[in-house]
Parts: sequence; structure tokens; C-alpha cells
Amino acid sequence: MIPDSGVPRAADVIAWHDALLAQAGWPQAQTSITRPRGEAWPWITENHRYNSLLWAEEDLARRTQVADAEIAANKRAIDRYNQARNDATERVDELLLTALGLVDAASARSDAPVTTVGAGSRLNSETAGSMIDRLSILALKVHAMRLQAERRDVDDAHRSASRGKLLRLHQQRADLSACLDALLADCQAGRAHFKVYRQFKMYNDPRFNPALVSEQQRRT
Repeated sequence: MIPDSGVPRAADVIAWHDALLAQAGWPQAQTSITRPRGEAWPWITENHRYNSLLWAEEDLARRTQVADAEIAANKRAIDRYNQARNDATERVDELLLTALGLVDAASARSDAPVTTVGAGSRLNSETAGSMIDRLSILALKVHAMRLQAERRDVDDAHRSASRGKLLRLHQQRADLSACLDALLADCQAGRAHFKVYRQFKMYNDPRFNPALVSEQQRRT
């Protein structure tokens, strides 16, 4: 059982990511395991769900022996899932900033949150939410590479190469985990802070995507 945490530890995030990937039916089915308590955890889960859905769609979009309509459907799903993944990442950042006492809770979701950062705190260019998002992607890579290392329908060279890549992925995840913990510790100590950076995915918005604007104008 992962302990409750308002500001999660990286080890707990990694354990949760791996536990979800081990669940039968994930990411389409709702998980049956108990989620850690804390306001950020539902959104950490949603971020991982949409990264997992994206992973599967990206594989499908590379097919070469299906109808173009199927690939188009994959591409549209990728756009939807990527938007949802980014929305979840931003929500994680909002909730962590609130839990860390770095923004006024009432303004956290606005485009102009009221900061409560103390003097002398350094601004970290990468947010905690984006680091958790990267840990999610690394969890997917570790899971997929482990399966490659265990395949029985390939030769020893393939399995050996996969094991080597798996070791490097574990090292990358350990490095990122340490960086996340260090950032959150510095935030708690008043030495650092981060901001919510809105992604403004213009291609998903018919008001801003020039191609969609042109289509709308032709219809009218």
C-alpha cells in the first residue's frame, strides 16, 4: 500500500505507475487497486491513463496494411488523448503548488495565480507535473522493454539488447526520480518554486487552428 501523501514522493509515483500497468484491462478499464489519498493522485492517475492510451494509439498509427480511415481515427484519438494528458499534467501542477503553499488556492486554476513564493526562491523551469508526466512515459518504456527482454519468439541477441536498454531506462527513471524529490524538497524548504505553464494546444481548438478556421469559413 502506497502511503498517503499530499506532496507525493517519486518512489510512490513510480510504484503507482507500475501497479497500474500490471492491472488487467488497464488503461481501458477502471483500476481495482486502492489509489493513494491526496488531491493530486486522481490526476496523476489520469495523466498515466492517457499516456497509456497514447502509447497504444501511437503503435496502431504506424500500421501499413490497414485502410487510411483507420489511421485517421488513430491520429484523431492521439490528439484527444494528448490534450487530456496535458490537462491532467496542469492539474497536478495546480494541486501541488497549492499543497506546497506556493500559490493562493482560490486562484490556482486561473491564468494569473496569486503567488506566495518567498524572496530568494529560484524558479525551476520544469514543473513537478511535467516530471511526473515523464515518469509515466518512462514507466511505459520500462514495461514495454521488459516484455521485449522476455520474448520467446526472438533470438538471444534481441533479448540481450533489450535487457541492456532496460537497465538504461531504469537508470534514467532513477535519475528523474531523484530530481523530482529534490525539487519538491527545495519547494517545501522555500528554496525553489515552479509555475503552471499552460500548453495552449492550438491545433485542438477550432478557434485557433488555421485549417479548421478555413473549413468553418467555407461552410458559412
